Amino acid sequence: MDQPRISSFWKKRRRSSVKSKRGLSPERAERAERDALSREHCLKSQATSSWELYVTEEKRGKGARGSSKRPNCSITSSPPTNLILEQVITDFRPRTSGSKRHKIFLSPIGSFDDTDQQLPLQHPKPSTSSRMADSSHSHSKPSGWLRSCVSATFRHPRRPSAVSQSHDNALLHDDFLFSPIPGIGIEPPIIPDNLTSGAAARAAAATQNEMLECVRNLRLTESKIRRDSESGIGIEMREQGTESIDNPIPRIDPVEVLPEELVVQIFSYLDAASLIEAEVVSRRWYESASSFHVWKHIFRKEFGYSHQSISTHTAQLQGGGPGLGKIIPDQDWKKMWRARKALDQRWRDGYAAAIYLEGHTDCVYCVQFDEHKILTGSRDRTIRVWDAHTFECIEVLGVHIINSGATKVPLPTNMTNRGHRPFTKIISPQTTPAPSANSSDLYHSGSILCLQYDESMMVSGSSDCTCIVWDLTVGYRPVHRLRHHTAGVLDVCFDSRYIVSCSKDTTVCLWDKATGEFLRKLSGHRGPVNAVQLRGDLVVSASGDGVAKLWNLTSGLCIKEFPSKDRGMACVEFSSDSRTILAGGNDQVIYQFDTTTGELVRELTGHRNLVRSLHLDSANGRIVSGSYDHSVKAYDFNTGENIVDFIGWTTSWILSAKADYRRIVATSQDSRVVVMDFGYGLKGVELLDGE
Repeated sequence: MDQPRISSFWKKRRRSSVKSKRGLSPERAERAERDALSREHCLKSQATSSWELYVTEEKRGKGARGSSKRPNCSITSSPPTNLILEQVITDFRPRTSGSKRHKIFLSPIGSFDDTDQQLPLQHPKPSTSSRMADSSHSHSKPSGWLRSCVSATFRHPRRPSAVSQSHDNALLHDDFLFSPIPGIGIEPPIIPDNLTSGAAARAAAATQNEMLECVRNLRLTESKIRRDSESGIGIEMREQGTESIDNPIPRIDPVEVLPEELVVQIFSYLDAASLIEAEVVSRRWYESASSFHVWKHIFRKEFGYSHQSISTHTAQLQGGGPGLGKIIPDQDWKKMWRARKALDQRWRDGYAAAIYLEGHTDCVYCVQFDEHKILTGSRDRTIRVWDAHTFECIEVLGVHIINSGATKVPLPTNMTNRGHRPFTKIISPQTTPAPSANSSDLYHSGSILCLQYDESMMVSGSSDCTCIVWDLTVGYRPVHRLRHHTAGVLDVCFDSRYIVSCSKDTTVCLWDKATGEFLRKLSGHRGPVNAVQLRGDLVVSASGDGVAKLWNLTSGLCIKEFPSKDRGMACVEFSSDSRTILAGGNDQVIYQFDTTTGELVRELTGHRNLVRSLHLDSANGRIVSGSYDHSVKAYDFNTGENIVDFIGWTTSWILSAKADYRRIVATSQDSRVVVMDFGYGLKGVELLDGE
């Protein structure tokens, strides 16, 4: 049976390749020849189907097909054609590339042109037994003939020989020479086992590089397509040149792998809202984010634990506690934070309970309190001590005088629609302890107009023109009396060194706290000095002459004046950092002055009558005022915004008002003390109480 002739198409391509290599060096010519062979093998794969059909027909004995011309080779010397076809179909399945699916079949050696390559070995026609052996071992390893052929093809230089024509007539056999199969994507190329030369590996690598370069260029071209850069639709968050393979990003839970101490330190830098969101990530995150150590840091950072440092000794005397809780083991700081947040929200909403302390028989002029007790001074010449939790009167200081002309006005049942209303009303238990003494020699013989206390002592001023110093370490026991004023003492304050008092006699007096010795009198006001405040060596006083003065205690001189726009001043407040002075009076306005420059910073309006009392809660940034218009108001210290407006909670003038983080305590001319408690009934609020 005759073998088909080699197509003239391949001869023409071979001749053109030979012409193109003329004039090249042997090494470059050999390299060009190998490249031409590789390209020729790829092109011949397109004609594989026709070749398979021809071989099959020859096996069946139907004769040659196509042209009458026969190739100069005999098919009788080749192995059985059906074995060749089986090997092609079984061992070399169709492969797919990145963009185009095509079959890769391998062309026989016998199709090489005799002008380019010779085969030094000649193989006789196989016998019948050998054919049967080949049929039974069609998938065995390549024969020695193929290895010799490959070695001759890839290792020896091509040179013309007399046996070139015989190569053109070479017989078809069962082993095929084929090109390496490129890999798909990042898969490595498939290099046949029967190719032992390094040229096959280089050719496979070159083919693989060409395919990757094509894919890369295609992707770079796509990335240059104009996209919607405004909305970000279609933009891939990936660096150029990276492959499209989905490489999984390693994800490690830091809470699982890091030490607990480090996790707590990291969580402590979050704010409260972020920490609450972190708690819902997983059970492990919840355990770390709910740590007492984390919430302790969050609580102190948000609610200004450092305010204890700026709240000086004098500032602590003015109101209640800071609301920062106790320092105890296993304190529930998260619960404290929730209670404090809810408490602040109640302040913004004006949501408070009204608790009325009844016991005085005449108007109550002054008040001071802490987290455990409330002290009030009245026109009935007594000082009453109230329990801040049960609201019972636990002690009465002084000789109780009943004013026959005073009448108890009932509480209003229908309050005005203006301002905030209490969500509940509570009346204190009617308990009246017996007075401590019956002699007026040890106590005030006039109305208690002012008082102030700390942990160890209390100073009270009266309309009897004197001040009494009380020892609180052994009970409320009078120690000595301060005499120098010629009129009623309207206000008093002290720090660790001095006691300062002011009077209707238009003067300010300075006393030694330890001994009670009179040190100096400050004169300059032309009207009654209604209020005074002390910060270090500075004293500020407010007078009915409409001027607030700043004094230097060392020199005894007035160093600045802060005038009102109209009429007199009834109250004054000095910030704990000595930078701000607040004053109010008959013109129904609260003035905020800058201590350093003396300039008017802001005017707080809203009252409709004389502003009788002022209190600056520096720790919580609130200004609380009481007025003759029966109202108590609270302003934001930083913005001046009115955040609380309690109108008509009493039946008469507000004479004094003090505040802390939880409550406002105000006194009235109707002989009542009203506690405006924002924490009443609030869960966890008791954790905020200090020592």
